[in-house]
Amino acid sequence: MASEGIEWRFNHPSAPNFGGLGESAVKSTKHHLTRVLKDGRLTLEELNTLLCQIEACINSRPMTPLRSDPSEPGALTSAHFLIGRSLLLAPEPSLADERIEHLRRWKYVQALMQGFWTRWHKEYLPQLQVRGKWTSNKLPQSIADIVIIKDECTPPAKWRLGRVMKTHPGKDGVVRIVTLRVGSGSEIKRPVVKLCALPIEVSSERS
Repeated sequence: MASEGIEWRFNHPSAPNFGGLGESAVKSTKHHLTRVLKDGRLTLEELNTLLCQIEACINSRPMTPLRSDPSEPGALTSAHFLIGRSLLLAPEPSLADERIEHLRRWKYVQALMQGFWTRWHKEYLPQLQVRGKWTSNKLPQSIADIVIIKDECTPPAKWRLGRVMKTHPGKDGVVRIVTLRVGSGSEIKRPVVKLCALPIEVSSERS
């Protein structure tokens, strides 16, 4: 690592607030985990399983575009720095309508994980939406931008991404609808209020 010029910088003791985004993610995890668990009791194996699945959810969040290829709207995630690729979760049926106290142990853990995802997902996405019309004249999305598409039916650790292909200004010149290319190669139209910019922007020269 020294040959690559990598320099390690550690937080000061007893000062977790110096951790920035990393500690913010830990705080958010604790906040939602305590509200999902409530008075529930888990064995060590169940708690370990739940925390590993929550880790996959947190570290799956898109950060910045992974490739410049317009046909592949992929994004770099925290997991790429940990294991070199995206983290995946095995698909499970939705347990949102089940009474959690009547579930068997495996389904009980999955219901807790799904509840955490729902709460954290709804909190995280609005943080990425910038109300540009109140802060600047810059368009919230520009051609070739990769964005997260808000979808209430997205399963845990899954993020629907799209690349902006066209913008559709209204009569007043304000862009409220854009055309996106999604992973399947098809194009869809979505309102900008349903789109979230990635937290790390790639600097580029645009006209």
